[in-house]
Amino acid sequence: MPAAGFAVASTTVEFEAKITPVVIISCMMAATGGLMFGYDIGVSGGVTSMPSFLKEFFPVVYERTQQHQGDDSNYCKYDNENLQLFTSSLYLAALTATFFASYTTRALGRKQTMLIAGIFFIVGTILNSSAVNLIMLILGRISLGCGVGFANQAVPLFLSEIAPTRIRGALNILFQFDVTIGILLANLINYGTSKIEGGWGWRVSLALAGVPAFLLTLGAILVDDTPNSLIERGHLEKGKAVLKKIRGTENVEPEYLEILEASRIAQEVKHPFKNLLMRQNRPPLVIAIMLQIFQQLTGINAIMFYAPVLFNTVGFGNDAALYSSVITGAVNVLSTLVSIYSVDKIGRRMLLLEAGIQMFVSQTIIAVLLGLKLQDSSNDMSRGMAIVVVLMVCSFVSSFAWSWGPLGWLIPSETFPLETRSAGQSVTVCVNMIFTFVIAQSFLSMLCHMKFGIFLFFSGWVLVMSLFVLFLLPETKGVPLEEMTEKVWKQHWFWKRFMDNTDTKDSV
Repeated sequence: MPAAGFAVASTTVEFEAKITPVVIISCMMAATGGLMFGYDIGVSGGVTSMPSFLKEFFPVVYERTQQHQGDDSNYCKYDNENLQLFTSSLYLAALTATFFASYTTRALGRKQTMLIAGIFFIVGTILNSSAVNLIMLILGRISLGCGVGFANQAVPLFLSEIAPTRIRGALNILFQFDVTIGILLANLINYGTSKIEGGWGWRVSLALAGVPAFLLTLGAILVDDTPNSLIERGHLEKGKAVLKKIRGTENVEPEYLEILEASRIAQEVKHPFKNLLMRQNRPPLVIAIMLQIFQQLTGINAIMFYAPVLFNTVGFGNDAALYSSVITGAVNVLSTLVSIYSVDKIGRRMLLLEAGIQMFVSQTIIAVLLGLKLQDSSNDMSRGMAIVVVLMVCSFVSSFAWSWGPLGWLIPSETFPLETRSAGQSVTVCVNMIFTFVIAQSFLSMLCHMKFGIFLFFSGWVLVMSLFVLFLLPETKGVPLEEMTEKVWKQHWFWKRFMDNTDTKDSV
């Protein structure tokens, strides 16, 4: 990889940008917000498959799981509102917190917002690991959810704004890569702590969330804020100094002037959320909203939340279920590396379209196998068939990990103009958390009532979202952040109709 590269602007001005150590380190530290998010996703599914955890907080579910085959539906053993609330309360809190995070991201900066997220994560970890009743457990999840809301608001923006254009996709995907590492670590830790005698292993699993929480907090203290944020808040000299620092060159005047102009426009916007509804801002807003809805309707969080529960359902024992979750977690991490390598080479659209085919096929096969072999009160699934289910889950997870997982966050973070970027990211996070909450709160009930059909439900949506990508999602590879309107939206066959006379429209 060469030491320096250039991004060509519409004015033929080239932005000089070396890939500096400070950029790489800053992005790695900021992306630990994804590590925390991923750990929270993975750990909840693991501890809810531990008998000691269920016995203490969800005794009704514990009794069902101890019944002999035929006493209860294979698909309904874990159908419990309180158990779903334990998982989904995090996302309900996150979608509420993101509105506050939108203000802090714009008024205080990306750095301070990440610091707030770290503090929420630490408090939530303490409450969860020391919980003695369900209320304390839920309060801990709510605090973690607030951390997710603030982190998911600030981190993708931080990564997109600090990265050189030509590797922006790869560096931004560090957030999703850390999410996958967090899930894998949670699965490994759950597998280990489930072996602890005395029934307190789940406390260790929940307490170890404090490690990524501390790393995010420390990183937020040490990193510089982005030049875009500093300049937008009036710190012009500091913003220019940070720009020189992260680009590794004194020749930053063209990029600095472009950010300055974008900041001037942003300052004229008094009501960024109202501004989002203006005609010229509809394309990035619609794209951001639909990507978040579709990301959840792939069914990924249903599988990642409840992977141990799912594998128990198809006939694995508790240990084997946790072990299978470790396998899918490892596939998730390795496949995200594929996205980091290829997203700035082959582009966003190609990854999404290929993954759509792979996810559709994988989920259809899972549905067919479960439909043939796993009935309400009988399980005729052989060990070989169960392994095929795991392989298909791995195929599904891998395709998601190099497509909808990282790109669902990357594309919205790079398509909004500066004046609506914080508000746009807030809407992005909010919509994501609403649908994550809906899926988390309803999955076990859906599994109980729809049975194997739930995977056909999700595969149908995969087909719909792939058609959306084919016809309505523009390619954003290699386009500077402040030139998306000229190079992307005004050139797209459908969205260009919203760009008429954008220069003459007043900001709200």
